[in-house]
Amino acid sequence: MKQVVTFGEIMLRLSPPLNYRFTQAASFEATYGGGEANVGAALAGLGVPAAHVTCFPANELGQAATQSFQRLGVDMSHTVYSGKRLGLYFLEVGASMRASKVVYDRADSAFADLDPAAFDWDEILKNAQWLHWTGITPAISASAAQAIGEGIQAARRTGLTVSADVNYRRNLWQYGQRAQDVMPDLVAGCDVVVCSENDADDLFGIRPEAGVENKFASISEQLMTRFPQIKQVISTRRKTQSASHERIKGQLFDGSYSETPYYDITPVVDRIGGGDAFLGGFIYGTLKYATPQEALHFAVVASALKHTIHGDVNLVTVAEVEHVLQGNTTGRLVR
Repeated sequence: MKQVVTFGEIMLRLSPPLNYRFTQAASFEATYGGGEANVGAALAGLGVPAAHVTCFPANELGQAATQSFQRLGVDMSHTVYSGKRLGLYFLEVGASMRASKVVYDRADSAFADLDPAAFDWDEILKNAQWLHWTGITPAISASAAQAIGEGIQAARRTGLTVSADVNYRRNLWQYGQRAQDVMPDLVAGCDVVVCSENDADDLFGIRPEAGVENKFASISEQLMTRFPQIKQVISTRRKTQSASHERIKGQLFDGSYSETPYYDITPVVDRIGGGDAFLGGFIYGTLKYATPQEALHFAVVASALKHTIHGDVNLVTVAEVEHVLQGNTTGRLVR
C-alpha cells in the first residue's frame, strides 16, 4: 500500500499533570503533536503507511520530536532540519464547567521560517496515494503557505487524493496575508475538505441558503460548486455538555447528505486531536470500506475514542474502533 503523506508543524506540548491549573504547576508533562502529524500517526496505528513532512531545528528537541513520531510508525525521512527553535504550546486541561486553555509559543519557529525550496515534492510524493494538510500551515507564514501550495500542485500532477481540514484560526494569520485571499487557491486543489458552516462563512463567504433545514448540506453544495475538484465535504457536529462531557456525530456531503448517530463521551480525558482522529479515521475508512457512509462512521468512532486518550495522537487499533461500531459502548473490561 502506498503512503498517506501529511505536511505541517509539530510542536512540543507541555501540560500540568492531571487537571492542575498553570498557576499550580510545579512540573509539565511533555508530548509532541501537530494537526497534520496527528493524522499520520493515527493512520500508522491503523496499519496505513504514513509519512510526515516538516521542519525542525537541528538540535536535540528536533531529534526528540522526530523520534516521538518514528516510534509511532510514521516515516520521518523527509524532515528538514534548519532554524533555531521548536514551536511550543501549553495546555491546561479543564474539567466540568472549567474550560481547557491553550497558550501558544510558536513565533519564529523553525517551521515558520522554513525554505520552500528545501522540499522536493516530486520525490516526497513518489510513493504516495494521498496528501493531507490543514489551514493552520498557510496561516503560520508566507513560506509555509508557499510550501504546501507547491505540494498540492505536485499531488495534482500525479493524481493523488488531496484532503484539507480548513481549520480557520483567525489569530494565527499575522504575516500580512488574509486567509480569505490565500485559502481559496489552496482549497481549489482538494478532493476532500473538512469544513464547518462557520469556516465556510469566514473563509469563503458561503452561508446556508435562506430557509434550508440542512445548513451543512447547503454550504457543502456551494463549496463543491465553487471548487469543482472537491468531491466530499465532511465535519463533526459537537454538543458540548461540559469540559468533561461531549456528544459528537459525523456529517458528509458528496452530492447527497449522510450522518452518523451521536456518540456520548464522558468523561472526556483529552479533547486535543479529536478532529485529527476523525480525519485519520475517514482516510482509513475511505481506503478500506466500500461506501463513504462506512468511512464516516469509522471516522466518528475513532474521534470519540480519541477523547479518552491522553496526548495529541489517537492510539487506537482498527479492532477497538470496530468493537464500538458493533454497539459495544459500555467500556466493559476486556480480559
